[in-house]
Amino acid sequence: MSVWRVGLFTECYRPIQNGIVASVDALAQTLCAHGHEVTIVAPRMPRFDDAAAGVVRVPSLPLPTRTAYRLTLPYLPPIARPLSIAHAHSPFVTGMLAAAYARRRNVPLVFTYHTQLEAYAHYIPFESNLTRAAATLLTRNYANAADAVVVPTRAMEEQLRAIGVQRPIAVAPSGIDVAAFARGRRSDALRARLGIGPRERMILAVGRLGREKNVELALQAFARVTAADVRLVVVGDGTHRRALERTAQRMGIAARTTFAREFARDRLPDAYASADVFLFTSGSETQGLVLIEALAAGAGVVAADTPQTREVLAGAGTLADGNAEALAVALDRRLAAQPGSDAAARARAWDYDARHCAGGIMELYANLIERPSLHAPRRPRAARPQPV
Repeated sequence: MSVWRVGLFTECYRPIQNGIVASVDALAQTLCAHGHEVTIVAPRMPRFDDAAAGVVRVPSLPLPTRTAYRLTLPYLPPIARPLSIAHAHSPFVTGMLAAAYARRRNVPLVFTYHTQLEAYAHYIPFESNLTRAAATLLTRNYANAADAVVVPTRAMEEQLRAIGVQRPIAVAPSGIDVAAFARGRRSDALRARLGIGPRERMILAVGRLGREKNVELALQAFARVTAADVRLVVVGDGTHRRALERTAQRMGIAARTTFAREFARDRLPDAYASADVFLFTSGSETQGLVLIEALAAGAGVVAADTPQTREVLAGAGTLADGNAEALAVALDRRLAAQPGSDAAARARAWDYDARHCAGGIMELYANLIERPSLHAPRRPRAARPQPV
């Protein structure tokens, strides 16, 4: 197999921490481990310099909302060596730059569908139904102009087919470094810093605090838990944090809830391993990397039932209807169970190790790069970037 030069085009990257960034990093590391060259194309972030080579930063502007995300400008700085393939992780500006590069260089374009954009309609100051329709149209048009589409779950493949995507779709889960999370250890010192008393048990939720993550449901479920001496710890930050803190106050659970802000990624394994239960309530995920991180650390998982969550857990956790009462019952049952590491959870997590998951992506790349007949010359129209 020849050496590929892979361009990973993403609308968000370090110092932001989220599932897309973790997925891009895991894929890049695995490709490099197999001897391929990777260039990551991402928005320039203020007061942040990449220590590593291989990152091309695109000029960007602040968005008119309180967020760490940036408005990427449609200008692609020079890429040192021509790419063999352009892999877009967003259909927005960096996605259009990937499409323009692929069209001009006549290389394959791959699109990974990471985000159910219609679930984010509340961020756009327009009528919500129109915004959702526009998001669906953008996703369909971009996917149909790519040579291949990657989705992390079969549930998302079905969703894309339902909105009219006709291009080849590969189901290839986003992976993590399972071994790193499996090294997580229960830490009394960490629990104490999070406000967990010696006799208390800890329910952990991890994720960005945005409306679409449905953390309100976690608060509502926690408020209905009947077990004594239990504290909820929410790790993550975002524009919705203050609203969630006010919600906890109104519900009378603020004294038993810790909003711990964002953790550095290398601190997360011990956080998961220190929890008595991991609670997951988001319905907007295409996969949910935090579920796999929790499984790898051996945490017992209670999750709101969605097709994608059911697919990821495959019986290695407890699913409950997505309402506060059902989740509270599941939490009480889990808290009453024998404490300790969940062996089934750890075993399931290894199905999502980055090295295993990247195999499907590399097979797809090989088909597109080394079998040119599979490379279809169709591209979405892009804003006019500078020549590349």
